[in-house]
Amino acid sequence: MITLCILIPLVGTTLGSAMVFFLKKEINPRLQKVLLGFASGVMIAASIWSLLQPAINSFEKGDFRMWLYPAIGFIFGVGFMLLLDYLVPHMHMNNEEEGVRKNKLSKTFKMLLAVTLHNIPEGLAVGVVIASFIVAQKNGTPINQNAMLTLSIGMAIQNFPEGAIVSMPLKEEGLSKGRAFLYGFISGVVEPIAAVLAILVTVFVNMILPFVLAFAAGVMIYVVVEELIPEANEGGHSNLATIGLAVGFVLMMVLDIALG
Repeated sequence: MITLCILIPLVGTTLGSAMVFFLKKEINPRLQKVLLGFASGVMIAASIWSLLQPAINSFEKGDFRMWLYPAIGFIFGVGFMLLLDYLVPHMHMNNEEEGVRKNKLSKTFKMLLAVTLHNIPEGLAVGVVIASFIVAQKNGTPINQNAMLTLSIGMAIQNFPEGAIVSMPLKEEGLSKGRAFLYGFISGVVEPIAAVLAILVTVFVNMILPFVLAFAAGVMIYVVVEELIPEANEGGHSNLATIGLAVGFVLMMVLDIALG
């Protein structure tokens, strides 16, 4: 189960990258908006019921740590992503920003680097969630283990259009379909690697479980607000993204509550 949850996000990236073999042009913009909205809804719901709620429930009612640790962890998660976005290339640079950051690296490598680095914190978030369930199981804390699977699936749905975002433009630049697919696949490999590293670190630090749960929630919400929603709302038919978000949120909420 744990191995499956680690690999599922990579499956989403791989399938998205494989679109280079089936599509002559980019993914239908309307379908992409629905997918991005759906992934946003899943990740928001997962942040609440799979991460923040268990972090809060780690303490007895009335204990000030019930709100202090989750609040600090969430802020640190958002802060971590802000720092990462400042230090590394951003996925959605406009032409002016791209011109300012232009350097000796080829456009192909810069795009691959940007998406790959963008995937690292997402892999860390998945790893932290999985590690929290491992630690909770050892401590006898009642946390829904099935949320690992739904969270990983939500990440995979989000990664599907990202894989295509890498492979499709690379094909248009003249790369072969096989090479464009390979680059898209490589951009997603860092996720399971980051997840494993997060698991190895977190399982040895039981005391910070509520903090890392909230930290992961902060990372997830940042990705939704900074990456998914703005991209989903570009151009027309933004209502499709809103519908997708609502469906994804309700689905994840029902799964978390029903399976809990």
